[in-house]
Amino acid sequence: MKHEALLSCSGLQAGYGGSQVLFGLDFEIQPGEVVGLLGRNGMGKSTTIKSIVGLLAPSRGDIRFLGKPIGGQRPDAIARMGVAIVPEGRHCFPNLTVREHLVAFADNRNDLRDGWTLERIYALFPRLKERAENLGNQLSGGEQQMLAIGRALSTNPRLLILDEATEGLAPVIRDEIWRCLALLKEQGQTTLVVDKYVDRLVQLADRHLIVERGRIVWSGSSAELAADRSLWHRYMGV
Repeated sequence: MKHEALLSCSGLQAGYGGSQVLFGLDFEIQPGEVVGLLGRNGMGKSTTIKSIVGLLAPSRGDIRFLGKPIGGQRPDAIARMGVAIVPEGRHCFPNLTVREHLVAFADNRNDLRDGWTLERIYALFPRLKERAENLGNQLSGGEQQMLAIGRALSTNPRLLILDEATEGLAPVIRDEIWRCLALLKEQGQTTLVVDKYVDRLVQLADRHLIVERGRIVWSGSSAELAADRSLWHRYMGV
């Protein structure tokens, strides 16, 4: 029996000023799923994420989280419901230490028995424990990305969204991030991932959505996407 979707978007339209970017997106994410959101730059992936987390109010359509409408709500209200984002560019605070980042946002909103604590995050990313007293602007790009993920996990989200989580990172650090995401999947974390490394995403995600010019032009399983490389070339330029 199909469960109620954790996140659903229906007829989602959004844009900036007089420029429309999204033209009626329809999709759902079920609890425990990992879903890849794919497409070339400028096709609407970031606009979709901004609409979900409350940084952009949709012009039309419906966004529901846990069955409740969230379209147009404030970002802090959506975050309190259990949505956490690891933003593109990491956005670490330069004047806060690693530990302060992880403590300042901590909240077991879902009352999880085995929720994400400071020690659990340190166990996931030992490098953060080593750098606990360093400021955000004293970290490498890879360390900042680990911190951004740890900061999101500290809120114990129902839905974790990662926007270009491995962009600009050294290969060894990218491998560490993918290892982390695989572990989160094993633990049942519902995740929406935007990333250009399709070959890694098909190993991780359950399903994928391809966005082209503000519309979902394809959706399917990782097995289906892996088997049809023409989709990679046509819509991702891979």
